[in-house]
Amino acid sequence: MARMVFSKMFDKFPDLKVITHHAGGMVPFFEGRVGPGWDQLGKRTTDRDLGKILKELKRPHLAYFRDFYADTATFGSRRAIEHAIEFFGEDRVLFASDAPFDPEGGPMYIRETIKILDTLDVSDEVRRKLYQDNAVKLLGLKI
Repeated sequence: MARMVFSKMFDKFPDLKVITHHAGGMVPFFEGRVGPGWDQLGKRTTDRDLGKILKELKRPHLAYFRDFYADTATFGSRRAIEHAIEFFGEDRVLFASDAPFDPEGGPMYIRETIKILDTLDVSDEVRRKLYQDNAVKLLGLKI
């Protein structure tokens, strides 16, 4: 995600939509590191000026990270899904099963994801967005 942001790819292709896996990985958890922490980019390096990368972006770098979409395939982590919704927003999180990872006799990741989404403290409207509406809108589907 960082390489995509700092390569200025989103400035070059402003309509590009990217779904990131596993609720955005560590980005929502490390919002402070990704945002204010990377404001320091280039201040502690001597071999080249990485600070100019920040100046060349059209928007603050944290705004680009929030533009990603995130899936709900978190191997049963409720907090990861909650953080994803908090960080990316309810319109940018989409149901994902991480299929085929629901092996017989093993952890039931798909069913755990469904159980988490069914019991999240969100409105029915938000739950519907997570399960289908966000994907329908993003993919331009007609249902």
